[in-house]
Amino acid sequence: MAGNVFGARFRVMTWGESHGPAVGAVIDGCPAGLPLSEADIQEKLDRRRPGTGACVSARREEDRVEILSGVFEGVTTGTPISLLIRNHDADPSAYYALKDVYRPGHADYTYEAKYGVRDHRGGGRASARETAARVAAGAVAEKLLGRFGVRIDVYLTQIGPVRLRPEEIRPEKARENGLRFASEERLSEALRYLDSCRAAGDSCGGLAECRVTGVPAGLGEPVFDKLDARLAAAVMSVGAVRGVEIGDGFAAAARLGSEMNDPMAPGPDGRPVFLSNHAGGVLGGISTGQEIVLRAAFKPTPSISKEQQTVDRAGNGASVSIAGRHDPCAAIRGCAVIEAMTALVLADLWLEQEGARADRL
Repeated sequence: MAGNVFGARFRVMTWGESHGPAVGAVIDGCPAGLPLSEADIQEKLDRRRPGTGACVSARREEDRVEILSGVFEGVTTGTPISLLIRNHDADPSAYYALKDVYRPGHADYTYEAKYGVRDHRGGGRASARETAARVAAGAVAEKLLGRFGVRIDVYLTQIGPVRLRPEEIRPEKARENGLRFASEERLSEALRYLDSCRAAGDSCGGLAECRVTGVPAGLGEPVFDKLDARLAAAVMSVGAVRGVEIGDGFAAAARLGSEMNDPMAPGPDGRPVFLSNHAGGVLGGISTGQEIVLRAAFKPTPSISKEQQTVDRAGNGASVSIAGRHDPCAAIRGCAVIEAMTALVLADLWLEQEGARADRL
């Protein structure tokens, strides 16, 4: 299987399956001398961890990270950093009845069509369990970016049909509730909707918003490796994400140029000051120095107990009702994954930036 390695300078390979003994990541290219501990990584993993409430998967995983290499006496050595997260609460018995049928909305059919074999225990590599390794690696990238004053904040602005208007979004409120929902006033409405989904044996989607501050102007490559293109590719690589927009995104299709362009004025330090940010902090594939804004649309969790029509491996019609422990809304824990992928892209481009100008070598 190809496609398990991400990045050019800050390279990450993830490995492991949903119901195997462990998942993990190997980071190659992290500079030496970065203070790093398991606690730094654990803080991010705890935000993604299942079994923390009624609105996320009931699977009880500690998600305790172990640093196996690349760190000595509390700092990185410049050698590969190996991260291990053991699976303790895997229950493959819930999937035995599904090994010969293709679950709607999952990668069962496409994996088997490509490889001729698949791990039916929770989807193997196609499971959202794989994202724990991404979050662990992203925590290291975010620690590196923190040295330069970069901050990444991700929260939900929509759960199912409960969507916040721009003036209702309060990012700080997302840190106070288990839904990562950026509103206190409409939180109960979102909770009621999630309860109704669970009662019906169904699931719902959500919209995550990511805002990055502290990135200076000039990050990104202007042709195929545009900053926004790299971010979009990274976020779209998350299994449950079905759409990504930067800045005003799809709303730009209905705008005039005079409405979409971000006017500039002279700044006190000789650099221009932008008077709006419809571009989301990226122009020509290069950061402007403004806040980077992206949004990711998560599809509903495909594992639902509601009966669905499908086919089996022999091509016969079948019906399926999926048991097990699944998120009613994948976007809730997905916020931590979007944060990680954003950090991995920015760390990679930051290291690439060193060679962009001879006077900075």
